[in-house]
Amino acid sequence: QVKLVESGGALVQPGGSLRLSCAASGTIFSIRTMAWYRQAPGKERELVALITYGGNTDYTNSVKGRFTISRDNAENTVYLQMNSLRPEDTAIYYCNANVRQYPIDEYRAFWGQGTLVTVSS
Repeated sequence: QVKLVESGGALVQPGGSLRLSCAASGTIFSIRTMAWYRQAPGKERELVALITYGGNTDYTNSVKGRFTISRDNAENTVYLQMNSLRPEDTAIYYCNANVRQYPIDEYRAFWGQGTLVTVSS
């Protein structure tokens, strides 16, 4: 199987920064897209940022210019650098990866367990 483990969530003051990490492990042949989602209390899970294997990125409008997604393909790891954090960024952040486990296989989506980011003074 494939396991995704996030880290880096914390309590931070408005205007502060955090860096989230997510490492994928297990039976992995290749990883296509990696992404960060978040879910705030009482709200649906939303896509925050995604990055392709080649490094193309996309962001939800509310984080453009503040968040940066990156990945280390050799380490099967994705990062989310979050700057100028706002109270509305408070949520559980989930890592997502589209993984092919074997050479002749389809890509499947795997999820991490989530890491809590709280932005508050």
